[in-house]
Amino acid sequence: MDRPARILVIDDDPIVADSLAAFFEREGHPAVAVYGPDEALASLAEAEESPDGPFAVAVCDINLPRVGGIELLGRITKAYRRTSVVMLTGYGTVESAVEALRLGAVDYLTKPVVDDELRIALQRALRHQALQRENAQLRGRIEGTFSLGGIVGHDPRMQRIFEVVRAVSASRTTVLMSGESGVGKSLIAGAIHQASPRKEKPYVELSCGSIPETLLESELFGHVKGAFTGAHADKAGRFLAADGGTLFLDEINSASPGMQLKLLRVLQERKFEPVGSNQTIEVDVRVVLASNQPLEDLVAKGQFRQDLYYRINVVKIEVPPLRDRVSDIPILAERFLEERGRELGKTFAGFSPEAMDVLRRYSYPGNVRELSNIVERAAVLSRGQTIAVEDLPPQVIEPEKAPLSMAGASEASDDTPWVPMTLEAAMVEPERRIILKALAANGWNRTATAEQLGINRTTLYKKMRSLGIDPDEHARAG
Repeated sequence: MDRPARILVIDDDPIVADSLAAFFEREGHPAVAVYGPDEALASLAEAEESPDGPFAVAVCDINLPRVGGIELLGRITKAYRRTSVVMLTGYGTVESAVEALRLGAVDYLTKPVVDDELRIALQRALRHQALQRENAQLRGRIEGTFSLGGIVGHDPRMQRIFEVVRAVSASRTTVLMSGESGVGKSLIAGAIHQASPRKEKPYVELSCGSIPETLLESELFGHVKGAFTGAHADKAGRFLAADGGTLFLDEINSASPGMQLKLLRVLQERKFEPVGSNQTIEVDVRVVLASNQPLEDLVAKGQFRQDLYYRINVVKIEVPPLRDRVSDIPILAERFLEERGRELGKTFAGFSPEAMDVLRRYSYPGNVRELSNIVERAAVLSRGQTIAVEDLPPQVIEPEKAPLSMAGASEASDDTPWVPMTLEAAMVEPERRIILKALAANGWNRTATAEQLGINRTTLYKKMRSLGIDPDEHARAG
């Protein structure tokens, strides 16, 4: 059984402080009343070393002598992250409430406070603590088994990618990646470099699709002064800039046939000439390439050189879209929320179960990049420490109204816009709904559910993991 939560009450009026502490004692929570900011900080520091552990909640008056309540709030949220703070004021304003919530307060109450308001605020603060603990566990998973460099992934396919990255990092072998835009190909290229003996040397990226064809050769190989109109000085290209290190060429599928031929030569011979020069330059560069279109199809259509394809297709990594790895959504969302919180100077406990369920259901046509943007928007607009459903964009909450969503695809009419995806990906959400309904109908008894679905219990468990279904979370939500 969990221990009662310890409460610290901070108010310069002893009568108010003592009465609030007495209320929490009657509610079954040990409480300590202090009458100033110095005493409060001393009590918080002492509690960190105490066998009883830190205070779960601090109830703090906003009008304190010397150090104001808002300043004290900022100190507590930075130094004592395991303590949630509820602010009290006798003269509440919208500005002070917004500032308190921005600095990390869980709630903001105006005096005189009735018992029910205190109870609700306490429940919210304790839920905040629970979400923080869950968030810490997710961070542990992210920094442990399910991460590599800046990439996170619980999905078995991502784990296999991590294994390939570790295996190829020590060599100079050319790596070819394929996958939709936004799946994180540049992160994988960076991880290959960081895991390699070349990590102290330059890492250079170039998106071939973003450079006009007339300038791409110069960007890659450099040019000499006067080589063409506007070439007012010598310029080193990306291959020379990456000498000794790694060069990542994204959207290689956009390169013209002539450029493909030049790339084939430099990959084979490690030599090139800058534009307008006869001088041959030798380089030692590890090349990683990526395409957002299947190169096999482009080769078959005569749009990509077959010899270049076989030259670069030494080790191939296929990065799955986010909609195909639902189990990665929670740890990615938590990682992004933590990063945005640091940037905004805000403290977040995590996502509500309902919000996380909405995130799992969305199809993410923009992949991981879109999830990052969704979380950033929620972090900026949220007024609390827990991201709720209402903090998410409309197209995520109601995907059936979004033109790029796959929700309702099974009933789609001929006029419904189609988002290209595999049949396997399209079946993920219907399968998830069927399993959730069966689990709910059987009271989340997995043995009974497996029997009803005609599969064994191990298969059901694996499907639940791959689909991001957490039985404990749904039980709490229910």
